[in-house]
Amino acid sequence: MARPYSPGPKQFVFAVGDGNDQQVSVGDPQEAYVAFSAFFRDRESDIYTIKDESSEQSLVLMPGQGVISRIKDADQLRSEHLRVDRGNRYLPSAMLFFENGYSGLDRFGQWFSGLADLDASPETRGAARAATFTTEAEAIEEVARIWATSGCVDPSDQYYVFFDSHGVDDDRAERAELLKLIEFLGIERVDAPANAAGGEVWVRTDTRLDVECARWS
Repeated sequence: MARPYSPGPKQFVFAVGDGNDQQVSVGDPQEAYVAFSAFFRDRESDIYTIKDESSEQSLVLMPGQGVISRIKDADQLRSEHLRVDRGNRYLPSAMLFFENGYSGLDRFGQWFSGLADLDASPETRGAARAATFTTEAEAIEEVARIWATSGCVDPSDQYYVFFDSHGVDDDRAERAELLKLIEFLGIERVDAPANAAGGEVWVRTDTRLDVECARWS
């Protein structure tokens, strides 16, 4: 059962830019998600906006551009943008927003402060994202985040597998970021088995990763 909003109920406004905004009053994130899912599926639009006016935060889904943006304007306006490669990412991002607002999406993917950054190649975006992590602790946490969304542990318990069963054209930006981060951390990359999918990245287990991945799993 979803944790109720406290204080509750909470109000959200759903919009697609046609003037027919829908305001909902909901008791918990799951109720908000169900209401927005229906709103999302009943309309065809390039842009969907979720506004939490009480916290001055918004989530903007742009299927037409393949982008998600998150905005907060409580003290100082801040916005960040995420390139979306798969259509099934939009509704999960909404659920995270309903649960914990702007910060609930911190680990959802590679956020950039400028929309123009999203026009760069996936490899360039991945390298730029990796460069923002300047300490070992931050880099380990980011590697564990990538693993938690796409990876597994080899049955031998000797290797962490990233992008399990993914092709070489999948997750290019996150793969580029991961390769830079494991180089920065000095984690040993090994050759994937001959029967592995072309996009998989295998690394030898590392005590630093053991601790962080256990927290994410």
